[in-house]
Amino acid sequence: MNRLLAGSADVVRTFPSLYAPVARELEEVERILAEAIRSANPAVAELVEHVAHFRGKRLRPALLLLTGRACGRLVPAHAVLAAVLELVHTATLVHDDVLDGAAVRRHVPTINAGWGNHNSILFGDYLFTHAFHLATTLGDIRACRIIGETTNRVCEGELRQGLESGNLALSEAEYLDIIDAKTAELIACCCHLGALFSGAEPEVVARLTRYGRWLGIAFQIADDLLDLVGDEEATGKSLGTDVEQQKMTLPLIHLMATAPAPVAARVRQILSGPGCPKREALRPYLTEHGSIDYAYRRAEDLAARARAELTCLPPSPCRTVLELAADGVVHRQN
Repeated sequence: MNRLLAGSADVVRTFPSLYAPVARELEEVERILAEAIRSANPAVAELVEHVAHFRGKRLRPALLLLTGRACGRLVPAHAVLAAVLELVHTATLVHDDVLDGAAVRRHVPTINAGWGNHNSILFGDYLFTHAFHLATTLGDIRACRIIGETTNRVCEGELRQGLESGNLALSEAEYLDIIDAKTAELIACCCHLGALFSGAEPEVVARLTRYGRWLGIAFQIADDLLDLVGDEEATGKSLGTDVEQQKMTLPLIHLMATAPAPVAARVRQILSGPGCPKREALRPYLTEHGSIDYAYRRAEDLAARARAELTCLPPSPCRTVLELAADGVVHRQN
């Protein structure tokens, strides 16, 4: 785990400060977000106020704005699109916490912990519908189509992950396809829309979309590593939920594929058995058999692929931030 947090620690700690080239536009995104989900109903307003605590790195809206500016210019639609995709992302977090039975996010209780699963699911739906209503205000069918296709694939990826819970024979290729859909698709969409609405050439749009996809897959591998070996105080959220639900992630897939038969049998026993903190029980095996390092290297390789796609852009402060983001998503504690 030390390796996961090494190297780019300064980048990680100051991640939001990297957004200086689009700071003014991000303020506009925050204004649009607040206006879009404001409610006159006190009970709903309480939920809206609470979910504001989930505000994280704002990676997705920042990527949309940074890619747009790196391609030459930002237009008013960029801030609206960034708000739309942040609403979609927040809705998925609210639903994920229900699926995972998570109690804490960003150091505060999850919606489901405070208001129950029923209200949490409905509130996630509330965020989704407000996102799509906001998208329609642009009057641009391209944005609605692209965002619709993206959310379809995100939901399919989440569904596939749930259906594969308990499948201890899940392959690395299947895992990568799942996280490409459930996580990378939304990040790729941000980069796609950022470049498209700046008027970039089709080849540049395609390369920046690929940048977002490689970045997103690297991000999720790092997230899955944190779930296994991260610190709850540092991440500010419940950890170990994947292993408790027998969701196979890359370190576990590598361990099952490479460990001697007796070790693999013991790992299956830990994953399938009741009780015992599974994270703690698995950690020595993951470390001893190089599975943590393997997953970390795969995340680094994907981040390097993401950086390589940025050669289509001229040098600029925004391109530099996009390059640093590829390190930041891998070397992070939350």
